[in-house]
Amino acid sequence: MNILITGHHVELTPAIREYVETKLERVISHFDQVIDVAVVLGVEAPAEKEKRQRAEANLRIKGDVIHAECYAENLYAAIDMMMDKLDRQVQKIKGKTQGHRQESQKRAGEVTAEDEL
Repeated sequence: MNILITGHHVELTPAIREYVETKLERVISHFDQVIDVAVVLGVEAPAEKEKRQRAEANLRIKGDVIHAECYAENLYAAIDMMMDKLDRQVQKIKGKTQGHRQESQKRAGEVTAEDEL
């Protein structure tokens, strides 16, 4: 799995890189089919002056791309909120894929000729 962390108008210190990687480990531990992750951290100039720090992530998994973006006053807070969003989305997708693998309740009680042999 590849992790790409970039910064727009932000100096990426080793502490910020380590913080993002440790937060990503939690998300990746839920779902093992992650191909790569692209994280963009930056400072924006929106109308709301207090919410200038932006954290954005694109998580590529088998067959889909998950996107999350958050704004906050603090860069670490924006990263935390973004990771929470990613975690919820990954758990939702994981639940859907696991839910489709189960046999339907309608057919659970049926016994086929092959089962009797």
